[in-house]
Formats: sequence, C-alpha cells, structure tokens
Amino acid sequence: MDNSTDDYKIQSFDLDTQMLLKTALKDPSSVNLEKVSSIIMDQSLKDQVFSKEAGRICYTIVQAEAKQSNGNVFRRNLLNRLQQEFKDREETRRRSLQEWVCYVTFICNIFDYLKVNNMPMVALVHPVFDCLIRLAQPDALMNEEEVDCLVLQLHRIGEQLEKVNNQRMDELFFLLRDGFLLQEGLTSMARLLLLEILEFRAGGWMLSSTAHKYYYSEIAD
Repeated sequence: MDNSTDDYKIQSFDLDTQMLLKTALKDPSSVNLEKVSSIIMDQSLKDQVFSKEAGRICYTIVQAEAKQSNGNVFRRNLLNRLQQEFKDREETRRRSLQEWVCYVTFICNIFDYLKVNNMPMVALVHPVFDCLIRLAQPDALMNEEEVDCLVLQLHRIGEQLEKVNNQRMDELFFLLRDGFLLQEGLTSMARLLLLEILEFRAGGWMLSSTAHKYYYSEIAD
C-alpha cells in the first residue's frame, strides 16, 4: 500500500469510497467524476479537517484529468456544486454554523489550489468575497467560530484575493475595522483576532516578529 491515503486524509471514508477516490487521483477517466465531486463536497461540509485538505485532492484530480484526456468534467461538476451550496449559504448558516464554516473553508481552499494559467479562477472571486464579507457582519462577529474561520482564510488567501480585487478587500476591511472599534459584546478572543488581522494586512500580509509574539503568546495563554 502506498501512503497517498494518509496524505489526503481520506481514511474517514468507507473502503469502497477510499478506493474510488484513490482511483480518481490516478486514473480519473475510469470513474464517475460527478459522483467523486459530490463525495468530496459532502464530506467537506461535515468534516472541518477534511475541508482544509480537500483542495489538494481536487487539484490532483483536475491535473490528472487534464493530463489524461484534456478534460474538465471534474472541475465543472465541482464548480456547479459549489455554486449550488453558495446559493443556499444563508439557510446552511441558520441550520448549522459548523457546516457553514466548513463550506467557507472549502471554497477558500479550492480558490487557493485550483488555478487557470497560474491565475485564480475568476468564477470564484466574488463568491469567496461574499462569504468572507458575510463572516464580517455584526451577527457573525459575535461568533468566535466565524471570526476564527474568517481570520484563517485571510491568512491563507488574503494577499491573492487583494491582487484580484482590491476594492472588495477594502470593503471587507472597513467592516472588520468598524466591528473592532464599534461593536459591543465581542469576546476578547474575537477582538484579539480582529486586531491581529487588521495589523496583518496593514503590514503587507505579514506580521512583525514582535506582533507575532504578542498575538500568539496571548492565544496560547
């Protein structure tokens, strides 16, 4: 057995599904790629650890399919499914905060991994911004889980997103700054995370080592 299963965190699936995913990673034209994209999407909505890894799996399948048949069946199905879930995002958030946070993590992960000619996929730019701006609304800033998700995604893809649409990044950061300065009832952890991300962008998407020590010793405590 090779250890590719471990690399892609697919041990949580039943054996048949593990086999299907392993085949999709190596020989995508021999499996039903619509089914594969649904399995990855469904699992990403349930499992936060997997939603952070799933971009890598999708990237590998997209590359393998392009090489094998110059096809993009998998990518097309994946984008359709992302779009469908995007339309239902408010309902998802009402029903399950965890599922909503997993969705945002997954779509940001896909944005990070799947490129066209080394550029981010245009189709994902506005949906990703819409999700992050939703996480910056007053009701979401009251939930540490949502603030934490927002800050993690901005650490990961903030700089890339700013390059493709500076104006929407400004819009997002006006909300974060107002939330930090004006909103009452935020937890001290939410405040700390917001201040850290404000400084992170102000420093050119980097933290000085002093700031890093300050925030991360606080968080560790």
